[in-house]
Amino acid sequence: MKRTITALLAAVFIIALGACGETASETQQSPAPTSSAAERSSADGSSEPVSAGPGEAQEQARQEETGGTLVVYFSATGTTRGVAEKIAAVTDADVYEIKAAQEYADADLNWHDSGSRTTLEQNDKSVRPEIGSGEVSIEGYTVVYIGYPIWWGEEPRIMDTFVESHDFDGITVIPFCTSSSSGIGASGKNLAENAASGNWLDGKRFGAGVSQADIKDWIDSLR
Repeated sequence: MKRTITALLAAVFIIALGACGETASETQQSPAPTSSAAERSSADGSSEPVSAGPGEAQEQARQEETGGTLVVYFSATGTTRGVAEKIAAVTDADVYEIKAAQEYADADLNWHDSGSRTTLEQNDKSVRPEIGSGEVSIEGYTVVYIGYPIWWGEEPRIMDTFVESHDFDGITVIPFCTSSSSGIGASGKNLAENAASGNWLDGKRFGAGVSQADIKDWIDSLR
């Protein structure tokens, strides 16, 4: 009887040890908990959204500028240049200087000489002196100031060369001139007719000593 009980107990003990072994085996073989996507990306280098670098961001954000102001001028003695530079400073404008392909010498500017170059040019409205400065595009500008000295009561013929060479559609054009005493006269009207495009405003004559403050007052009055 004792042997039977002992055998039964031994059998139970063996069965129990087997069950414990199976449980331990399952625990060791079960997969580890799944990590988060962020943890996986950090651990195995899998792709994650990457922000654009500073250069790419700037390139993507860049937008083409439109509009703006241009000051165009011709100045044989430097007087008109001084006024043009003051207008550009007030309006934060780009500047383009018209230069003659054949520069004007002092003798050419002698209005007392009936045979001087400028006298002959101004007496012939069909003359179109060649421009020697590089080409300029006025596309994209919304306002263009056009400056020149008054010669024999009118605009220098080289100004007619310039306006006839450009399309001013959609542009507000504002002439200005310099002289010792003569007014702007019909020069602005002449240029507008020769250009045959653009919205031309009345112009203004300035002396060599005009201040930047006076120019600002004039520009403000145009608005």
